[in-house]
Amino acid sequence: MRLLLLGGTEFVGRTVAEAALARGWEVTVFHRGRHEAPPGTRELLGDRTEVDGLAALDEEPGTWDVVVDTWSSAPRAVRDAARLLRDRAGRYVYVSSCSVYTWAPPAGYGEDAPVVEGASPDADVTDYARDKRGGELAAVDAFGADRSVLVRAGLLLGPYENVGRLPWWLNRVARGGPVLAPGPRDLPLQYVDGRDLAEWILGAAEQGLSGPYNLMSPQGHTTMGELLEACVRVTGGPAELRWTAPEVVLDAGVEPWTQLPVWVPPHSDMHDALHSADVSRAVATGLRCRPVAETVADTWAWLRDIGGTAPRRPDRTVKGLDPEVEAKVLAAAQGV
Repeated sequence: MRLLLLGGTEFVGRTVAEAALARGWEVTVFHRGRHEAPPGTRELLGDRTEVDGLAALDEEPGTWDVVVDTWSSAPRAVRDAARLLRDRAGRYVYVSSCSVYTWAPPAGYGEDAPVVEGASPDADVTDYARDKRGGELAAVDAFGADRSVLVRAGLLLGPYENVGRLPWWLNRVARGGPVLAPGPRDLPLQYVDGRDLAEWILGAAEQGLSGPYNLMSPQGHTTMGELLEACVRVTGGPAELRWTAPEVVLDAGVEPWTQLPVWVPPHSDMHDALHSADVSRAVATGLRCRPVAETVADTWAWLRDIGGTAPRRPDRTVKGLDPEVEAKVLAAAQGV
């Protein structure tokens, strides 16, 4: 199989490239040159946001079996690339997001849930949800519903993460001391390891799949307790998890998802949207999700290999809780 990756040097793109190489695929990576491409890939350089930014791609001879596009900004960039490639590639896989669903999707929502309005494949940057939906529309417009795959990913974790969620928890736990652990401990979580996402994408290409797929682990794949306890085990630090009621956390003004990454309150719209999707279509077509302990251990090993500080996308908010705020919340929880 011949794969063209639009992106491919960070997080999801990198995991897709490595998984494809491991399968013996021929991988071409088109990127801006800001990061090194995975070893073993062929590089094409260009900035798809610039005039003639796709020139290197246009001039490259040959065809590909599948294109994987991880773009997260102006939909017109997806439009231009997809139109250029529609007669030179068999299938277009666009890595989208479950954010494309109209807020707030009910618990158990499937791929037929309503999507955001006002998105366009011709748009410049709008907001994350409409940008992703516009990218979906661009892919389908160029390749048709029968040759496009829309990967509606949820929470993404694992090695190479450049958003700052699991790396923050690992570094916080490694620092030790009392750790604000937002409850309840058995809060069910839904996420996908980037490597499992990559394997599903490649399998989808091999099977000739098409259409939208919610791409995250089955509901309740792990819990907040299992995630944080795995962080304690792998870091080996003297951390003490202090499980704190969600009401106490919220009353202190702590922002779920951002200041306490991964966590959102139970029985909330955010929890239904982020941790309660129906993923039966993806599971039926080959999605397999590794245990949370493996994701945590491998992410910690990667973090140590790169010196402990994870790369961070500049277009994403900073994650994590200030130590002084954490101490105040812990004190309030104990009635101090």
